[in-house]
Amino acid sequence: MASVVLLGTLDTKGPEYAFLQDRVRDAGCDVILVDAGVMSERSPGDVTADEVAMAAGEDRAALAAAGDRGPAVAAMTRGAVTVIRRLYEEGRLHGILGIGGSGGSSLISAAMQGLPVGVPKLLVSTMASGDTRPYVGTSDIAMMYSVVDIAGINGLSEKILTNAAAGIAGMAKATESFVSRIEKKPLVGATMFGVTTPCVTTAREWLEAHGYEVLVFHATGAGGRSMEALMEAGFITAALDITTTELADELVGGVLSAGPDRLEMAGSLGIPQVVSLGALDMVNFGPLDTVPAPFKDRNLYVHNATVTLMRTTKDECAELGRIIARKLNAAKGPLTVFVPLRGVSMIDVADKPFYDAEADAALMGELRAGLRPGVELVEVDTDINDPAFATAMAERLDALYRAWVADR
Repeated sequence: MASVVLLGTLDTKGPEYAFLQDRVRDAGCDVILVDAGVMSERSPGDVTADEVAMAAGEDRAALAAAGDRGPAVAAMTRGAVTVIRRLYEEGRLHGILGIGGSGGSSLISAAMQGLPVGVPKLLVSTMASGDTRPYVGTSDIAMMYSVVDIAGINGLSEKILTNAAAGIAGMAKATESFVSRIEKKPLVGATMFGVTTPCVTTAREWLEAHGYEVLVFHATGAGGRSMEALMEAGFITAALDITTTELADELVGGVLSAGPDRLEMAGSLGIPQVVSLGALDMVNFGPLDTVPAPFKDRNLYVHNATVTLMRTTKDECAELGRIIARKLNAAKGPLTVFVPLRGVSMIDVADKPFYDAEADAALMGELRAGLRPGVELVEVDTDINDPAFATAMAERLDALYRAWVADR
């Protein structure tokens, strides 16, 4: 029988979890109740609060007596992460469900993020109608808005929590009996933006025709982080990093940064990668009226009602070239860098709004000068979306991957 883990703070949400426990059992699943409540002196959990604290190397009673909520919650979070991962590794977790406000959601989501992608994760939260990025991260957590605060079982919460229980039970049963119907192929991670879509589509189709499965990630910050998280987890074993635009947002202060470590994971793991300069001509902001005041006089392009693009300057492009060279110089595995000499995006070509030959020359010149000897650099006299450019990258990644596999 499929098993659902219910994780939460039973010192404050005991009746609600008892209700969930009954509903999940009614739906045909076993239940393991994990209590992460600091004040749970007589814990009703199958895994008690004392056990969760011990998993973090702490004493729950001492944490409660200290009266400092911050360190206590941090300790229980560490313990919950350890306990939940252990239950999964023991084959006792086919799905996980939690409910909470901001504090509970933070603890529960941290434990969920420690589970592999594909394990059903459902979080009913008062925070699900706002910015969910801190809770979801790069995981596949599903968040359901609780509508009302999680404070007792009433006419509305009864229905919402019943739906949540039925949802996680259905997912857990599907996971417990899951058998993949897709032929296992090497997984390639590729990055794409609207302005590099023709390039990525051509390269993806070539690779798929030659025996690969290509996972395409929208380079929106979360996309780059998700791709690299799947590399670290061992799912993705080759990178077609065509669209490195997230680096521009990190440098200049746009809204789609993937963080300072972007473009480092594939190199640190030593997996084959082909890298290009897709959409480094732009920094991303929201609607036009949200562009920061210092940038109001820059070259701006309204991509749509919710996205405004800003052209990177010559100096910013030069710095991006140096950043990319520095990151790629540390790569431990096969690497080829492709440079499209006639433009790095759909709107960075002659007669288009972001065409700036001087800025592009600065980007490419600093990259060329900064790459260490031994890094293969291929310059092609086309723009990035030319089919010949895309096909050349796909062919090179195929060659790198086959050689890498043969050498292992």
